Amino acid sequence: MNMSKISYYTEKGLKKLRKKLDQLKDVERPRASQAIAEARDKGDLSENAEYDAAKEAQGLLELEISKLEETLSNARIIDETKLDTSKVLVLSTVKIKNLNNSASMEYKLVAQSEADLAKGKISVDSPIGKGLLGKKVGDIAEISIPNGNVKFEILEISR
Repeated sequence: MNMSKISYYTEKGLKKLRKKLDQLKDVERPRASQAIAEARDKGDLSENAEYDAAKEAQGLLELEISKLEETLSNARIIDETKLDTSKVLVLSTVKIKNLNNSASMEYKLVAQSEADLAKGKISVDSPIGKGLLGKKVGDIAEISIPNGNVKFEILEISR
């Protein structure tokens, strides 16, 4: 049995996923069928590489559509106003201090698909994300990263 994972999204993040799904269903799917039909019209299917390629592309597209549909069916919108700021949760913005070098940084914990390090958004599934979850201000999170262990002090949690 496939236990699906519930994932939490902001309203904006969810809209983006829906838009992508609509694009795949309304634009890409008909385009794939069209490509198959055109390849089929070119004659002998046994040696028609174009037909095979079109069928394969359609298969991959359908896989992507069903994956997205599954993600959406397990997606929950997070009401950012009701979120607890006493501890680090998904969508918390956390100000942390690296106790190894005293550098402070700020990250927002987001769903894997919304992670963007350049914008300071880290995935809750990343080592740092996992290490920060559930911590309170003043706690020390010890996180194993590829080049050793880092201790982070939680300075501030906000939304």
